[in-house]
Amino acid sequence: MKKNNLVFILSFCFSTVVFAQNYTTRKTANEKALKAFSEGVKLKVQDDTEGALKAFTNALKVDATFIEAQIQQAAMYYKLSKLPEAEAAFEKVLTIDPNFEPEILFSLANIEVRQDKFLEAAEHYEAYCQSAKADNRNKLIAAKAARDARFAVEAVKNPVPFEPKSLGDKVNSPQYSEYLPTLTADGNTMIFTRLVGRNEDFFSSQKTDGEWQQAVPVEELNTENNEGAQAISADGKLLMFAAKDRPDGFGSFDIYFSKNQKGRWTPAKGFPAINTEWWESQPSISADGRTIYFASTRPGGLGGVDIWYVRFEAGKWQAAKNLGAPINTAWDDQTPFIHPDGTTLYFTSEGHPGMGGKDLFLSRLDSTGNWGTPQNLGYPINTKENEGTITVSLDGKTAYFGRGNGIDKKYDLYQFALHEKARPQPVTYVQATVRDATTKEPIQGSRLDFVDLATQKSVNISLSDENGAFLVCLPFGRNYALNVSKTGYVFSSENFNLIETATFDKPFTLDIYLQQVPILAQNSTNTEGRDATTPKVEDKPIILKNVFFETGKADLKSESLVELNKLKLLLQENPTMRIEVRGHTDNVGADADNQTLSEKRAKAVRDFLVNNGISADRLSYKGLGETQPIDTNDTEGGRAANRRTEFVILK
Repeated sequence: MKKNNLVFILSFCFSTVVFAQNYTTRKTANEKALKAFSEGVKLKVQDDTEGALKAFTNALKVDATFIEAQIQQAAMYYKLSKLPEAEAAFEKVLTIDPNFEPEILFSLANIEVRQDKFLEAAEHYEAYCQSAKADNRNKLIAAKAARDARFAVEAVKNPVPFEPKSLGDKVNSPQYSEYLPTLTADGNTMIFTRLVGRNEDFFSSQKTDGEWQQAVPVEELNTENNEGAQAISADGKLLMFAAKDRPDGFGSFDIYFSKNQKGRWTPAKGFPAINTEWWESQPSISADGRTIYFASTRPGGLGGVDIWYVRFEAGKWQAAKNLGAPINTAWDDQTPFIHPDGTTLYFTSEGHPGMGGKDLFLSRLDSTGNWGTPQNLGYPINTKENEGTITVSLDGKTAYFGRGNGIDKKYDLYQFALHEKARPQPVTYVQATVRDATTKEPIQGSRLDFVDLATQKSVNISLSDENGAFLVCLPFGRNYALNVSKTGYVFSSENFNLIETATFDKPFTLDIYLQQVPILAQNSTNTEGRDATTPKVEDKPIILKNVFFETGKADLKSESLVELNKLKLLLQENPTMRIEVRGHTDNVGADADNQTLSEKRAKAVRDFLVNNGISADRLSYKGLGETQPIDTNDTEGGRAANRRTEFVILK
């Protein structure tokens, strides 16, 4: 449908001649009609379409049943984009003889699609498929086109909400095309491709007070050759893109990466786990940075272009794998965008039911690790034209894309509110800086381990950058523990319960302070990072934010194991360290009951450590009941903060 098959008619070779009593052909037409027809063929070869149309029309004035003149008249109308006239002319061919040439049905259906006459087009495609004389390869194309046309009939009847808004003149230039927007997780940095002349370059824009600022070129990465199809990581520290014919390239297009260090992009390097002699492009980076999706024409796929992926496992990038069905089809499937929720993939496809050609789809990853049946994003997001990739915001409510204006083929960048059925799982993010508790200086290279407390499995492991900063996306619906650790420091923990207290309008922004391991433990195996500022011992409690108990009891929940094992490891690495575990409650209930409960909970943590190999003489415990609140007891949030377990390092 978007691939036009009317070329057959424009180069019609008249190889099929069927004699019948009710029409004439080149072999039976009279001399005057044949002369006009020959003149039309001559003018068509000379690319004089208007003159050829006039000549073929003159031939039909002489002989209205001259079927080959009728075919050529229809073809000239089409070439001049006079679609209603072309449609009527082809229908007249079918009136003269519906079996003269089956390709007429195919061409007529294509013209009807261009005029949004989807039901009529479907019927003509299907009639073509039933013809014994039709080309077998074109039958496959027609069968798909018929399916798409019938899909379009229903899609147009049931449009989805769609109100695109331009990103403004600070992003969209008056003379160049802008497309392929990609955004950081916080939604404040956008990098896109701009076509300047014949050269594709990267431009960047920052959002301030809700408005996109003047776009500027990414000078470190732009070259005299084309760069495009880029993807930026959630934290804005990694950019991947496709480039052609570079000295270190493997094929026509390869995928490269660059890191943002101290505000500048490093020289781009090829991505060896992906690049081959075949075409590779359109990378998309998962929020945890451990999976890259991309499009490729390499062997082993299901169609011409397929979606592939590589994963970082066991300390290295593994071999690329085809995403397989139901995502990939025998047709082109490409432009993947994996949302930060990690389970929603947007892409374009020719092979799934749609408006025709490349439509936008989404597929969701289920709990068993399988991709679901792709869903068309609907009309008018999808049209008869080829659609490009979209980028979807962290909260899933807004999509960004590039689209032509239909006038001068210039592309601009737009955003629109994504309808609910097409939205991903909501995601928030944690943005923090890790600092030394004493010096307040940022700590580079601290290990950040986000754990799903239900499964006790890590969902994201990363390191703080040179500024001690990090940004990590967290999908809705899970209870996460964050453990921050660095050799020579006591670990710190945070809890992000996105089951009960999720809010996506206000992401988590915090400073995390790590205490250096005290001097008393200098004889331990954990000595790196200590200096003259290392504290001797300070009675400063360290809250275990991921230790949980059954309500009103001292029974440890299974979700506590991650944090308790972290505490056990700290004690194993520092064999001279002694700690006191302290329990606290809120002020609900009798004072004596709270005191008893706090003691039992502190003892439960101490007992866990003893039962797991830590010497009892290194451990003590104390219950403080409701006597030392750290927050108000007037709100549920405050009371939850006061119900805590902590430890201090003893002198």
